Amino acid sequence: MTPSVDTQLENATSQSSETSSLVQKITLSGYILEPLKYSGSLDEYESSDVTTAIGREYPSVQLSSILDDERKIRDLAITVSRRGVVFFRNQDITSDQQKILGQKLGELTGKPDTSKVIALAVKRNISVDENGKLDDEISVISSEVNRKYYGGRFAKNSGLLASQGWHADITFEKVPSDYAILKITHLPEDQTGGDTLWASGYEVYDRLSTPIQKLADTLKAVHYQPSFNNVAKEHDIDLISGDRGAPENTGFDFKASHPLVRTNPVTGWKSLFGAAGQVENGWIEGVTKRESEILKQYFNQLIAENHDLQVRFKWGTNDLAIWDNRSVFHTATNDYDGKRQGTRVVSLGEIPYYDPASTSRQEALAQEA
Repeated sequence: MTPSVDTQLENATSQSSETSSLVQKITLSGYILEPLKYSGSLDEYESSDVTTAIGREYPSVQLSSILDDERKIRDLAITVSRRGVVFFRNQDITSDQQKILGQKLGELTGKPDTSKVIALAVKRNISVDENGKLDDEISVISSEVNRKYYGGRFAKNSGLLASQGWHADITFEKVPSDYAILKITHLPEDQTGGDTLWASGYEVYDRLSTPIQKLADTLKAVHYQPSFNNVAKEHDIDLISGDRGAPENTGFDFKASHPLVRTNPVTGWKSLFGAAGQVENGWIEGVTKRESEILKQYFNQLIAENHDLQVRFKWGTNDLAIWDNRSVFHTATNDYDGKRQGTRVVSLGEIPYYDPASTSRQEALAQEA
C-alpha cells in the first residue's frame, strides 16, 4: 500500500538536511521543491514595486497579449510568488481567459496534474457576463450578494473592526489554492472605496523570534469554514460535494489540517500559513486550547497591525490583481454603499507541506545580494 502524503512527509522530514529535499522530490512527484529561476522575459515591460515587502505593478501590459507565451506566464507566476501580489490596469481579459491563465500559472510552475481551477462550494447562480452565462469555476465577487447572505459583516459602518477580514482563499480544502486572479468590473458609483489590502506571510514569519519560529515550524493548524453549511441551510442554496477542482476536495466538512508554516514550492521560502480568518473557527494542533487562542491572536496581530508588510490597492474599472494564496493574506475594505462586483478565478495547487531545508524570505534575499 502506498503511504499517505502526510506519512511520506513525516518520513522525509526525519531525514538529514542533506537528503530531505531529495526524498521529498521522490515522494511528492510533480512538485518543484527547488526555487524556480526568473528568466527575465517580463523585463521589457514597465513595472515598479509598490512597497518594499510586497506588491508589483505592470501599468501597461495586457495579459491577453501574453496568454499564449508560456515563458512569460511562467515568469509571471514566479514574480507573483516572490512579490506576493501583482497588479494590472484596465484589462480586456475575459472570464474564460482568466480560467486559462489561472491554470497555466500553476501548471508551468509544477503543480499536480489533478489540480484544476476550483469550483466554489456554494452555488450562487450569478451570471459571469452580460449574456447571463453561469460558471461554477468563476466566483462572482458581489457586494450585493455578500450583504444578502452575510448581512452586516459586509455593510458600510458595520461596527466591526476592518482588520477582522484578513484571510487566504480556500484553505479549508485538503488541496487549497495556489494563485487567485480578481478583476473588478463594477465600482461604486462615486468610484471611491472598496480598496483591497494584501499582507506578506513571508514577512510575518520573519517577524517571529527564532524560538517562536522553531515552534511554529513543528505545528499544524486546522482550517475550518462552517459558514458554507450555515448559509446553504438558511438560504436554501445547493453545495457542491464532489471534486471541487481536485479529487481530494469532496464532502461538506470544509475542514483541513495544514502545516502552520508552509514552504512555497516556487520560491522555496517559508510563510506563516495557519493564521487569520481561515483558522478563526479552527485551532492550532498539539497545544492547549488556551495556547492555541494566544498564538492565533498574536499571529493575526502581526498581519493586521504591521502596515509595512501590507500593500493597499485602489481599484479602477477592469483592473486586475494576481496573488499567491500560499504566502499572502488579503482583505477587502467595506467603506462604500452601492454595487461593487468582479470575477475571480481561484486555481488549486499542491497539498501544503513544510520543508525543513527551506529558508525565510529575508534569509534568501540576503544570500542573493
